[in-house]
Amino acid sequence: MTAILLYAGLGCVALGLFVMTYILGSSPGAARPELGTRGMKRRMGLEGGGSFPILEPPMRFMAGWFDGMALSRIRPAVEAQIGYAGDYLGLSSNDFMALSLMGAIGLGLTGAFISTMANIPVMFYIVLVIVGAYLPWLQITGEAQARFKQVTRSLPTSIDLAALCMSAGLDFPGAVKQIVDKSSSRDVVIKEEFQRILAELELGHTRAKALQGFADRVPVESVKDFVATVVQAESKGTPLGEVLTIQARSLRQRRSVRAEELAAKAGLMMMAPMMLMFVCIIILLMGPFIIQWVGSGF
Repeated sequence: MTAILLYAGLGCVALGLFVMTYILGSSPGAARPELGTRGMKRRMGLEGGGSFPILEPPMRFMAGWFDGMALSRIRPAVEAQIGYAGDYLGLSSNDFMALSLMGAIGLGLTGAFISTMANIPVMFYIVLVIVGAYLPWLQITGEAQARFKQVTRSLPTSIDLAALCMSAGLDFPGAVKQIVDKSSSRDVVIKEEFQRILAELELGHTRAKALQGFADRVPVESVKDFVATVVQAESKGTPLGEVLTIQARSLRQRRSVRAEELAAKAGLMMMAPMMLMFVCIIILLMGPFIIQWVGSGF
């Protein structure tokens, strides 16, 4: 009787695994983005080499599993972070969750193998699963912070160029086009953002809406001030060239103040490492004498 129950239990487990595999296998994979910014970023990611071209097909397959799930609390946060990262690799929220699942499975299997071979506690396996699921979020947030830093550094120069172009007789879209054309290779982020502003203006969006989209994608203080200044100058009829010149000067002053604050904090932050180095030097100098004193029996 016990053997019959055991075989029945194993049969139920096998049937459950078969049904789950069939349901997951029959669900269509997520479509690859072809148009817009995400389509462009996906093509660049596939053509750039690395591991993404290998991970992209299973990622799209697993992303189809999340399409029908009600994850109303997670999706907005993930979509916002992907937008901050500049539509990194053309990912959607489903693609991101698929990458998290793939990371958890990959590091989980690695942890299980290591735990079996080296007799390591199961906690090591659980930690690896959590780290694997969290790795895509770290990558996305790191990309977003890098974009914020590049925009903060490049924006004053871009505003100066726009003010110069407008003082020479160009309108705002023409000045933005000059920024896109004259930007250097290190200012690729600001170039992409201004290209997107131009595209939205050509589609019929208002200047305020296009600039507000820029502030939503790069929510740093300098961008918010720039957008607010341009929108306010347009609404009040103030000459935009003069306003942009003042704005660029203000941003540079703010960067100088920030650099001075960091330089002032650097001295305090160096105190702890210097104290540790001093203690180490004392130990190295006094160590032989202490050992000799202890060995002599005193």
